[in-house]
Amino acid sequence: MDSAVNPAHYTQGEIPCIDAMISAFGPQQVELFCRINAFKYIWRSTDHVAGCEQNVQKAMWFLNKSIQLNNANTQATPYT
Repeated sequence: MDSAVNPAHYTQGEIPCIDAMISAFGPQQVELFCRINAFKYIWRSTDHVAGCEQNVQKAMWFLNKSIQLNNANTQATPYT
């Protein structure tokens, strides 16, 4: 899935960087990282050389990943 939003250089071998991060730090920490990273892309969206549309698309990718991780974590560890 090579694109400007999720380029191939974020993968080493067959392992996407985000999956390695989940393995190393856990889904809760990566979910927080995704929200923070989305903030960064929105913050710079009007001034970055890549332009507003690409930066907002990247923010959306990270927000969607955050939702995915949050849903997986909620299902894996329900509140008591």
